[in-house]
Amino acid sequence: MSLYCGIAFKRKFFWCYRLLSTYVTKTRYLFELKEDDDACKKAHQTGAFYLFHGLAPLLQTSAHQYMATQHSLLELERLLGKFGQDAQRIDDSVLIGCSEQQKAWFALDLGLDNSSSISASLSKPEMETELKGSFIELRKALFQLNAKDASLLSTAQALLRWHDAHQFCSRSGQPTKKNLAGSKRVCPSNNIIYYPQVAPVVITLVSDGTRCLLARQSSFPKGMYSALAGFCDIGESVEETVRREVAEEVGLEVESLQYCASQHWPFPNSSLMIAYHATVKPGQTEIQVNLRELETAAWFSHHEVATALKRKGPYTQQQNGTFPFWLPPKLAISHQLIKEWVEKQTSSSLPA
Repeated sequence: MSLYCGIAFKRKFFWCYRLLSTYVTKTRYLFELKEDDDACKKAHQTGAFYLFHGLAPLLQTSAHQYMATQHSLLELERLLGKFGQDAQRIDDSVLIGCSEQQKAWFALDLGLDNSSSISASLSKPEMETELKGSFIELRKALFQLNAKDASLLSTAQALLRWHDAHQFCSRSGQPTKKNLAGSKRVCPSNNIIYYPQVAPVVITLVSDGTRCLLARQSSFPKGMYSALAGFCDIGESVEETVRREVAEEVGLEVESLQYCASQHWPFPNSSLMIAYHATVKPGQTEIQVNLRELETAAWFSHHEVATALKRKGPYTQQQNGTFPFWLPPKLAISHQLIKEWVEKQTSSSLPA
């Protein structure tokens, strides 16, 4: 028995070591590509490229889902040549990740006019015909992508948007130059380095113990409710932001809070969504909606929320003119927050 346990322990340790080793190797490889232009240029040779046009990714439809397509360096060079473009345009691409086998992934936007680019925007219809796909707005396609493609394309769009918006130095006004991987931009006149940034946003599911509070903005799709969310102000801790946002938006005071998870969100300009569960005192639950922030907010029972989680789209208008109550799709961190609350309520109601 002791021999068996020893073998099992060694095997477990071996697999843990291999998993860690793969992750570390991959992370170090990406770091090298970000810091060394020559290494990044070499990675182009065996890498794969995701194409965008005006920040919209090239997608194909497969079984009622969108699928992101990859292109090799040779395919991309042929494509650019066919449209009279110089292959040097590939240097406008940005590094967005790599496989465990160290195959680097890049994103290139063929519809943006960069100050550093020697070529103008390419025709969208002509490119779609040639590539047998469509450039689709990421916000519309995100929840119809698999998790890997959604993550990669979100990262790609955020980086491409950042570079498009930071082509000039805020101090000198001179054009900045990106490194080959796109992990930074430098102003040649004063050597100021600019790094891509994200804006921290808290997203909070408020509960009074038996109900959870959900809200909607006028910009939401009809019938959809979600957790409260807001940007962190300068000088605030994340916990302070949670308390302020809940007070500002629905007029409630948070009694306690618990961290849940975080998620990168590319809209509108690359945010880090930091998710919390928060509770308010049962006797202090009267909502006072801030109409400058929200369209409406309400308390929902466990049954109502559990039913909404099971509901599947499309969510069409009903005969009485209303839309069914529904929740954000699975890829959104607000869905995870709400699902966790439902599961916790379910387990606490089971007999011991």
